[in-house]
Amino acid sequence: MQQIKGTLIPIGGNEDKGDDDNEMYTEEFIDEGILFHVVKEAGGIDAKIVVIPTASSIPVEVGENYLDAFQKLGCTDVTVLDIRSKEDSEKEISIELIKTAKCIMFSGGDQSKITDRIGGTKIHDILVDRYQNEEGFVIAGTSAGAMVMANEMIAGGSATEAFIKGAVTMYKGLSLIPELIIDTHFIRRGRFGRQSEAVAKHPDLIGIGLAEDTGMIIKNGNNCTVIGSGMVIVFDGSSLTHNNEKVLKEGTPMTMANLRVHVLSNGDQFDIKNRTVSVLPIEAPFI
Repeated sequence: MQQIKGTLIPIGGNEDKGDDDNEMYTEEFIDEGILFHVVKEAGGIDAKIVVIPTASSIPVEVGENYLDAFQKLGCTDVTVLDIRSKEDSEKEISIELIKTAKCIMFSGGDQSKITDRIGGTKIHDILVDRYQNEEGFVIAGTSAGAMVMANEMIAGGSATEAFIKGAVTMYKGLSLIPELIIDTHFIRRGRFGRQSEAVAKHPDLIGIGLAEDTGMIIKNGNNCTVIGSGMVIVFDGSSLTHNNEKVLKEGTPMTMANLRVHVLSNGDQFDIKNRTVSVLPIEAPFI
């Protein structure tokens, strides 16, 4: 198995962007927030950051929000790359930005737009190559931008129809970390059921449910550390003793026995290869 050198930072959506007028919140954003960790992993405030709002239905506004947020953190080199078609992904200016950035930040929105417009293009190839082979290269993504990091990507599914076969729709992502299935806005939108079905479909993969303003720093394609204010729910289907997903008709309630679930929070760690948890001691400082 190839040793991955880059870093992934999937985020559950609605991360703090430092736009609260309260001085305390502003200080927390600068010293502890999710985007602070993104900048730190990329090498600091002078790192070249490229924001890609492709998933959004309002890419200009979203791009400006990220420009403002990164500027509040003191970043000096932030560019928005507004890709709206596969042709945009093949343009020389797009290729050059992806080649030279230290950090790529995908926004939220519709994850299928990212795969449709970027998947299989030159910049997709460059992203995969740099992530696999370049130490210090960071790919971050929030909401849709996090979900698209997987190969088996959740494209949709109703939380109200949870645990019913067919409630979740799968699509192919960018396959940056094919061992995971990533879901976002996980607590607020009640997505336990659709992630369970996704893991039932692919029990060899690990389901990751990210709460809002919560993310994971994934080093070497394996070592995950939780950051942010919420929780990460890990679904491990490797020990399932009953899984009837394959034999059920669509619309039928599902049965899963011995699904392992971990609830992790800030500073806790997860080892993808060994499927083991390392929990931060209660007395340890918030990171």
